Amino acid sequence: MEPGNDTQISEFVLLGLSEDPELQPLIFGLFLSMYLITVFGNLLIILAVSSDSHLHTPMYFFLANLSFADICFTSTTVPKMLLNIQTQSKVITYVGCITQMYFYLLFAGWDDFLLAVMAYDRFVAICHPLHYTVIMKPWICALLVLVVWVMGALNSLLQSLMVWRLSFCREVEISNFFCDMKQVVQLACSDTFLNDIVMYFSALLLGAGPLIGVIYSYCKIVSSILGISSAQGKYKAFSTCASHLLVVSLFYCTSLGVYLSSAAPQSSHASAVASVMYTVVTPMLNPFIYSLRNTDIKRALKRIFGVPVM
Repeated sequence: MEPGNDTQISEFVLLGLSEDPELQPLIFGLFLSMYLITVFGNLLIILAVSSDSHLHTPMYFFLANLSFADICFTSTTVPKMLLNIQTQSKVITYVGCITQMYFYLLFAGWDDFLLAVMAYDRFVAICHPLHYTVIMKPWICALLVLVVWVMGALNSLLQSLMVWRLSFCREVEISNFFCDMKQVVQLACSDTFLNDIVMYFSALLLGAGPLIGVIYSYCKIVSSILGISSAQGKYKAFSTCASHLLVVSLFYCTSLGVYLSSAAPQSSHASAVASVMYTVVTPMLNPFIYSLRNTDIKRALKRIFGVPVM
């Protein structure tokens, strides 16, 4: 049987965050503003890193890739939501839904892996400072990013193909503003056991794996910082990873919120709201976290806007 041959539908219905017509202009304006801030803020980070030779280091190389992933991640869901509100349509085609799921999983995976790679970079910088330039050579950094991209692409391709093989022959309303894979699978009228196995295995391997790496790295980092004798030395060491630690906490806390809300009964609205934090708010806040707490980034941004650097 060819994948998707028994599918009796050509589109899904995205219920969005609210069905109240009076709230649609407010939701449109809010999400448009957040989307523009996300794109503009992350583009500034990429521009700052690429234009300032002082930022051509592994840490900022990974940060620029994270900013690119955040732009792409938000762009997979918000523009379609804005279009649906503007056209007063809740429809997304079957192919469009599968495509959106593919890119959503792809860029979410990139975010996840890049945060783990950035934690490893901070681990090497603080725990093995004398060997940092040897371990984090430019070609090794490029290879790490390439591995991140390949693993993310393979995971999203596998899971999207697994959904493509399913048949849908009943109600196809999705209680979210984008095609959430878990909800789409639950709508299938064919056997989803294999899909569930792949989803849980992927979450365990590609979700918990990087998180364990991050936790291990920061345990070693904290241990090294506590071993520093001077208070100034401790502060300087901690300040180099404070922004990343805040971003990691925000990313995984919102991800956990999405998981818990989707696992709870009668949670369609709660899951949609939690998804906003994960897919929109977190990518929007990342540039602020890194730029407000990072002197090098602020200096580079001042140069871009022609502000005298003291």
